Amino acid sequence: MKVRLIRNATLLVTINDKTLLIDPMLGNKGSLGKFPWIDDVRENPLVDLPFGEYELQRIIEQTDAVILTHLHPDHWDSKAHEIIPKNIPIYCQQEDVQIIEQLGFKNVISVEEKIEFNEIEIFRTEGKHGLGEVGELMGKVSGFVLRYKKDVLYIAGDTIWCEDVINTIDKYQPTFIIVNGGGAKFNIGEHVTMNTFDVKKLLEYYPSKIAVVHLETVSPVKESRQDIFKVISDNNIENKVIIPNDGDEFINE
Repeated sequence: MKVRLIRNATLLVTINDKTLLIDPMLGNKGSLGKFPWIDDVRENPLVDLPFGEYELQRIIEQTDAVILTHLHPDHWDSKAHEIIPKNIPIYCQQEDVQIIEQLGFKNVISVEEKIEFNEIEIFRTEGKHGLGEVGELMGKVSGFVLRYKKDVLYIAGDTIWCEDVINTIDKYQPTFIIVNGGGAKFNIGEHVTMNTFDVKKLLEYYPSKIAVVHLETVSPVKESRQDIFKVISDNNIENKVIIPNDGDEFINE
């Protein structure tokens, strides 16, 4: 299994010689503009991809399937709509199928609980993209567990630390977890992705290694890589947490 962070929550996962592209946000810096419900007027994404157009096209050519946790633009943007082949398998939650199909994609597959792709078991999991009013505004989100032989990768998606995450860990016993961190927050309610407190709670519960992504790329994110590194350093848990930079391959087994 190999996993590379592209940017934000966009991951390239290779399992059993198949490459899965997760939550592709592929546009240039500033292409999404200002986000709603926030005073920050910077245009998103805040940074460019860590490579040029040639490398991006090479990645798309290598991709065998796409997995979407939800359809917020920092996980599924117009550049992805444009350059991803319309016949590629796209795995998503049921609520998003029709919207994706309206963009011209012809092989959109709802994952209710489990589906298989090239002997890779793909399980959809639940999450909470915030609580209360802001959680309602964020809408339904999913995570995904990818299992192939002894490798069990849990991609938690845009969720805070909650019972859904605990239940997923208990049920699937992942060998590695990737969480969307940064404590993203709008003017309404509390944080909508894991903050450092949530990461600490996760590490108290889960004995193995995690990676924290979804950092320093969109304006609602409040915590930087340095903020997270300080917390894990202060708590002497550096050996349990990977904080990859954009473009880094951080799992290679």
